[in-house]
Amino acid sequence: MIPPDVFYAGLHKVAAAAGGFITDPSGRVLLVKPNYRDHWGWPGGHVDEGESPEAACGREVLEELGLTAEVGRLLVLQWVPPLDDRPVPLVHFLFDCGTIVDGTSVVLQAEELDGYGFFTIEEAADLLPPYLLARLSAARDAREADATVYLGSAW
Repeated sequence: MIPPDVFYAGLHKVAAAAGGFITDPSGRVLLVKPNYRDHWGWPGGHVDEGESPEAACGREVLEELGLTAEVGRLLVLQWVPPLDDRPVPLVHFLFDCGTIVDGTSVVLQAEELDGYGFFTIEEAADLLPPYLLARLSAARDAREADATVYLGSAW
């Protein structure tokens, strides 16, 4: 019999992250520009030890935007293989965090973010790498269909 500590130490490692899908009344999605990446993305970040993905989403939206989000249902679960300097796969949970009327209530976290904005999918196509653009399209469709979408590594 394998001791539990040996068994668990040998398991495949995966990073978990969560983000908030927030739109304005016209359906444009709120994206943020991290100062440590070349591309835009959702407000969100890695799930801390002992934290659920939905709690991480709410925490990150509050930290990054100063917004207390009502974290709704899961829209998209995406498996992203190792990329760039991340040596492990990523499982990303994208939750529906509703609609805000305008961005005047946003208080941007200056330590990590250079900016934010509301974008159509067509506008976001110039800001997002293919795997994030696939997540955006899937999230929009999932919200409209009241569904949850799984995206594998083939985007």
